[in-house]
Amino acid sequence: MARSEAKKDVPTRQQIMDAAQDAVLAKGFSGTSIDELIAAVGISKSGFFYHFSDKSELAKALLQRYVEEDNKIFDEVFARAGELSEDPLHSFLIGLKMLAELFADLPNGHPGCMVASICYHEQLFDREVCEINAEAVLGWRARFRAMLEQVAKSYPPRIDVSLDDLADMLSAVADGAIVLAKATRDPAALPRQVLLYRDFVRLVFSPPPAS
Repeated sequence: MARSEAKKDVPTRQQIMDAAQDAVLAKGFSGTSIDELIAAVGISKSGFFYHFSDKSELAKALLQRYVEEDNKIFDEVFARAGELSEDPLHSFLIGLKMLAELFADLPNGHPGCMVASICYHEQLFDREVCEINAEAVLGWRARFRAMLEQVAKSYPPRIDVSLDDLADMLSAVADGAIVLAKATRDPAALPRQVLLYRDFVRLVFSPPPAS
């Protein structure tokens, strides 16, 4: 009864998006039907089309919300890390540790990446959705590249490394680790891989040992 009452307090549009996100991350966009979404939310088909003109508009809304939520998490985690240390390398490492801990606290593991789901089936989406997807990935590159530039000013890299590639590596590690975690049914794989990336960053920028 409490769950039913709580659901009434959630706007219908949000209920549709919540149900759609769960379905898309579980089985992909092509495997998610409007009929199952209206059944899950308990509305009519006309009720669905009141909020979304078609599945493409739903995909756009889902993607925009997902990116906004991810960016909010990154803002909060790395802002807190910056408060804990003014040293750019230490701050970045603290942020990665906090991110790994956040992933480890998810009760059933990470549900999946909406950006990756859309990328895998790009042919299903219109140009606008694909462009939003690309902008999200490039935005994350710019975010982490800016942090790494600050690190490199104080700690010149010990190897010849592209900061763009190193920034992209976090997205690649995280998305790859989500796949790994799902395939092996090991939710802890994601935080472990993020911590391994953290170790790599530390090795790239740590000063060489004194001779």
